[in-house]
Amino acid sequence: MPWEIDFLNSIQTGIANPVLDTFFKYFTLLGEPVVFVVFCALLLFPKRTRKIGIQTMLALIIGVLIGNLILKNALARPRPYTQPGALIDAAHLLIKQPSDYSFPSGHTLAAFNAALILFYNKKGWGALALFGAAALAFSRMYVFVHYPTDLLGGFLIAVFSSLISFSVCKLLFERYSFEFKLPKRKKAN
Repeated sequence: MPWEIDFLNSIQTGIANPVLDTFFKYFTLLGEPVVFVVFCALLLFPKRTRKIGIQTMLALIIGVLIGNLILKNALARPRPYTQPGALIDAAHLLIKQPSDYSFPSGHTLAAFNAALILFYNKKGWGALALFGAAALAFSRMYVFVHYPTDLLGGFLIAVFSSLISFSVCKLLFERYSFEFKLPKRKKAN
């Protein structure tokens, strides 16, 4: 859609500057898969956050299956920097050139998965996480690797996969009085 390239170009001509370039170049890395794996792992250790960790992990798995494995490959939408009229091309990206397709934004999907699960369980922290997810989503447009509709698609899939995860986990936790316990260490004599 031509308006999307115009919108991305307007970000570059309107607000882009060396300070924001540096900030968003690194901030956008918070959406890398390893960050969410570590986030889930950290949530699994303390008993009080274990259920949130399980819910987040399931939401991320569902989101990756729908967004990254099915839709990205089925739709095969080219990245914005490859399109005619784009102010930024592959040689001038702030980040390493992505190797997959554009729709939906996997970074946006993962960030909103984690933020929504956190919001369902802990409103205060969740509200902060939602703000962070929105900023991360914007960073993907700033660095010129996603269209606005890629972000919308990632967000909608995150809502869907988070609701499924939250509902399934809630049902299982209630039905089976699920307690995920780490094995206790034996004391040495």
